[in-house]
Amino acid sequence: MSNDPADTTVSTSPVPLRICIAGAGAIGGTLAVRLSAAGHQVSVLARGQTLQAIREGGLTLHDLHGTAHARPAADDQPSFGIQDVIFLCAKSQDMSALLPQIAPLVGSETVVIPTNNGVPWWYFHREGGRFDGETVKAVDPDGALFRAVPLAQLIGSVLFITAEVESPGVIRSVNPHLMVLGEPSGEMSERLLRVRAAVEAAGIEARATDRIRDKLWTKIIANISTNPLSVITQGTLEQLYGLPELREVVSQIMRETLLVASSYGARVDIDPLTFLQLGEAMGAFRTSMLQDLERGRPLELAAIGDAVLEMAERFAIPMPITSAIVSLARFRGEAARQQRAQQDNNPLPAAKAA
Repeated sequence: MSNDPADTTVSTSPVPLRICIAGAGAIGGTLAVRLSAAGHQVSVLARGQTLQAIREGGLTLHDLHGTAHARPAADDQPSFGIQDVIFLCAKSQDMSALLPQIAPLVGSETVVIPTNNGVPWWYFHREGGRFDGETVKAVDPDGALFRAVPLAQLIGSVLFITAEVESPGVIRSVNPHLMVLGEPSGEMSERLLRVRAAVEAAGIEARATDRIRDKLWTKIIANISTNPLSVITQGTLEQLYGLPELREVVSQIMRETLLVASSYGARVDIDPLTFLQLGEAMGAFRTSMLQDLERGRPLELAAIGDAVLEMAERFAIPMPITSAIVSLARFRGEAARQQRAQQDNNPLPAAKAA
């Protein structure tokens, strides 16, 4: 296979794999349904209402392919045996609890693929530069994630999938699916091509690249320029990228982050204007961080915001606009959580009958 990142050809047809989806939210649910429909033996590590919904009625996905339904094995314990592939679909702040839990599923040949947003904890693993082997303190302050899974079994991924959970077990996605996969070392390995083929056969455009960090920065720029700002403004992607007053803030964050990306040798192949046009075309979609705010969940600011600011500090790159927006989003998120906690502890009295 060519080392061209856009080259998606493979030499062999995909064979059914044992695949575990750890975390069945919008992204995990999308992957579970698509991979099940392709004939893979899919299991889902889930909890709470989502687990109950999958056990009772399976998973339903509404996307550009139509409506698909799957009934994967589901449990809140790693009871599925050794897997060929594990997709880690939890938020970055949940990884410290999830990684030890998947240990019984990991064999000597298991491929582990994190899909979370922002700067991944493994960023400097076999990076080859001056920081090779270091950790990203914002997402892995004590190095626990770095030690939890054998890094030799990890493949990086960047997902360009917009999806929302309509109700437990029901996911809707209105844009094309794209997954980019790459070895941290840049090697075009046999296992990388095998996973890419399996994902492609599931109806998800899949690309293998020898420069996964380039694509990581493309997604990081999209995340950091819209997610925190959406928390403050409650704007959709169409508004963030399209309204002049918000578009300018997005553009300034992009420019600051592009300088950080270039300092680490990344080549981002989309110019800022095209970035804005593509973002606006995605329509009235709410970012994952805005969805978390509305559901009273913790915000993924450490990986999406703090980690980028940390990486900027390594080269003394100022990011005043980005830093301010991340700080405001953190304040907004904490205020919303406190308000929700207060409401849960002091529910409003029931209305009196007339």
